[in-house]
Amino acid sequence: MEKIFLKTMDSVKIAADLYPIEKPVGWLVLLHMMPSTKESWYNFATEAQKAGYESIAIDLRGHGDSITYADSHRLDTDLYGQKINYQNFSDEEHQKSVLDLKAAVEYLMNKRNATPEKIAFIGASIGANLSLQYISENPDFKTAILLSPGLNYRGIKTEPFAVKIKFNQKIFFISAKDDIRSSGNNNAEETQKLHDSTFSNENKKIQIYETGGHGTDILNNQRELTNLIIEFLK
Repeated sequence: MEKIFLKTMDSVKIAADLYPIEKPVGWLVLLHMMPSTKESWYNFATEAQKAGYESIAIDLRGHGDSITYADSHRLDTDLYGQKINYQNFSDEEHQKSVLDLKAAVEYLMNKRNATPEKIAFIGASIGANLSLQYISENPDFKTAILLSPGLNYRGIKTEPFAVKIKFNQKIFFISAKDDIRSSGNNNAEETQKLHDSTFSNENKKIQIYETGGHGTDILNNQRELTNLIIEFLK
């Protein structure tokens, strides 16, 4: 695993862990939940690596090592500057995190020879919402795996994105019935609603567990899920 830094189009410094492979069969962009970090993907990324997939796990802006802005007027400078922390973000600032995905994609395409149809997004919670948003707005990208997506995380509303998914895009929806938000909303019900809103075809899949928790916790609590995701990617 290699630690790298990326720069977004709005000059935010993004930290990432790259799990390189000499000749990958595909590339994965891994997006954590709040308040987690890129390290939450370590076990999954190493298993995916064994299956031939190269992964990049990023710290979304304001999380982990992604806590600084660059000088927006000097894009050639080092990417250090004002500290930012997601705990102080407005919803609008959280929504700008989609630019972090774009930075990861550009790195994979420019530095790792990836192509859009071979790049898949795997997100947890708010990372799932961002993944759904990204492929709905960029249909050249074909695959997303969504762990505990919500109808609305910090203003990232997913129903408008779900209905934009194309017939040739693959979506794997994953949730657990014991995932109850503080608002009382059941994540499994929200996930089912998003699944039902997408284009009906053989490319989409849903897995609802009785137990498992939220986001990447499901990977730890339902051990067969890693293999199900890898099979879905093929």
